[in-house]
Amino acid sequence: MAVVVHSAGVQDFHGVRLLLTRLAQSTWPRLNKVLVDAIYKGDRFLAAWIKNTFWGEIEVVEQEPSSKGFQVLPKRWVVERTFAWLGRNRRLSKDFELHPATSETWVYIAMLALLARRLALNP
Repeated sequence: MAVVVHSAGVQDFHGVRLLLTRLAQSTWPRLNKVLVDAIYKGDRFLAAWIKNTFWGEIEVVEQEPSSKGFQVLPKRWVVERTFAWLGRNRRLSKDFELHPATSETWVYIAMLALLARRLALNP
């Protein structure tokens, strides 16, 4: 769908605006819901921006305060699984690239390879 790689100095709740803007410019003109983790509460204007820009809503998926230790959260495992798939690629296992655009390209290549393998297994 869309990938944005930025420096570690950019907080996730600021970087999500870059990602959603790029996503809106592609073939995904309308978002219904954006699922995020608790760090996105740091930008109190993000929910209004998403609603005004994309006519969608933001939902923060977080652990219940009474729970302790690891807990599987709905839809969060999808993100962690995707990061694991990307980490299996040699060029994405470490930060080898000089420019963020190169890293973004390698993410697209890795996901295309994954899609091609899946299509080859299911004729």
